[in-house]
Amino acid sequence: MTDSSRESSDPGAAALRDRWQEALLGARGGASGPDPAPYADNLLTRWAESQRRYHTIAHLTAVLDHIDTLAGYAADADAVRLAAWFHDAVYRPDRSENEERSAALAERALPEAGVPAGVTAEVARLVRLTVTHDPAEGDANGEVLCDADLAILAATPREYAAYAAQVREEYGFVPDDAFREGRATVLRQLLGLPRLFRTPHGADHWEPRARQNLLTEWELLSH
Repeated sequence: MTDSSRESSDPGAAALRDRWQEALLGARGGASGPDPAPYADNLLTRWAESQRRYHTIAHLTAVLDHIDTLAGYAADADAVRLAAWFHDAVYRPDRSENEERSAALAERALPEAGVPAGVTAEVARLVRLTVTHDPAEGDANGEVLCDADLAILAATPREYAAYAAQVREEYGFVPDDAFREGRATVLRQLLGLPRLFRTPHGADHWEPRARQNLLTEWELLSH
């Protein structure tokens, strides 16, 4: 991760680098360490890869924004923010081990960047939690990360439709019938959960619209 990485051309990259530095320095707890910039550039390069349509820098920014909204519920908001940076850092739509590889990347990079072992372990745990988005009761950090990652489900109908279309583009290698069947299964599983969101803010502000969006997409796929 210390090797030079090509700069992201995204206009929000400078602001994202600042957010990375703030989270990293917070996680260090005031201790000195390597320059944060090369780590940010490496991650931003990953998030800008050509195979991505939804899991892009825009998604990273949105998750970080939602974490800011929910930060008061977290036990360690900086660890949650670092987990957001890593949670889709490795992303190949045709592979099933993206979360594990992303967590392993965090386990390699964060100690090198000066982050204590305990925080590194928490970040990796949170990244792995995004496989299921099912934090245990009382897992405050997990609840914040999962709610922030799923907040797109509560977007406006137009934004949700754009998200669904981007997901379909990422899985463009999957035939239509197989994609509809698989996506419908995912939607049914989500709709069957007693709660999509675990934080009080998510439950109050995001749950109803998210369920309506999921139901609408499921009905469209089923006809």
